[in-house]
Amino acid sequence: MTSVLRARRLTKIYGRRPGLTDADLDIPAGRVVGLVGPNGAGKSTLLGLSCGLIEPSAGSIEVLGERPGTRAAQLARVGFVAQDTPLYPGLTVAEHLRLGARLNPGWDDKLARRRVQQIGLDLAQRAGRLSGGQRAQLALTIAVAKRPELLIFDEPVAALDPLARWQFLQNLMEFVSELAVTVVLSSHLLGDVERVCDHLVLLSASRVRLSGAVDDLVDEHFRVVVGREDLDRLPSGAEVVHAEHKGGQSTLVVRRTGPAFLPHAERINLEDMVLAYMTGVQR
Repeated sequence: MTSVLRARRLTKIYGRRPGLTDADLDIPAGRVVGLVGPNGAGKSTLLGLSCGLIEPSAGSIEVLGERPGTRAAQLARVGFVAQDTPLYPGLTVAEHLRLGARLNPGWDDKLARRRVQQIGLDLAQRAGRLSGGQRAQLALTIAVAKRPELLIFDEPVAALDPLARWQFLQNLMEFVSELAVTVVLSSHLLGDVERVCDHLVLLSASRVRLSGAVDDLVDEHFRVVVGREDLDRLPSGAEVVHAEHKGGQSTLVVRRTGPAFLPHAERINLEDMVLAYMTGVQR
């Protein structure tokens, strides 16, 4: 398995506050990775470290086999779209494409102009007068026209209406299919993650709580109802992720880490699994 992103005990401290703590990650090539977690979990910190925008306090990270941001050639292999889809409001769409061509040695002008035409952008329109969905589409086009091997998105559709969000994700998946690019997509919208991602990284309290193929992770998690007195008698190989108590019963979300037998276990979906880790165990 070729790792596009590899981290070992990766740590970032802001003053006394941990942004990311002892993160170990291996993200395989060719995956669409959903990066999820509550606010302050460390998602933007991980993405900043991956792009070379910030330096780690400890540990190591490699992106495409190199330390991020160390060489122009390495930067050219990574496309990044921030949450506010940063564009120059005074520049036209055409001027953004010309700027992209000047700054990126691998720029695919044919691809960029084809995409602009497909999504109906006016080349003479200034970016500051585009809608939110149009700005997101232009930022996506610029990132992809670099012909990167890795695309990183930090909440790119958070402010978009449902139709614009659907169109953005649809176009993103077309790019994935056409260019065979690896994608890391940070999002609070779990429905979007479930729709387009086949790999998941879940952060909570600055730590990696889950990382792996979505189907494999979901298959390991179950909902189980037990008597409260049985909480401490669960079989080995059953890790309690979340517990809710009502009367004499406890409803658990359990991760099966071994061949544990879980009577009356009920499968859960991706959203239930992620929310269980976000809310934690209550005893």
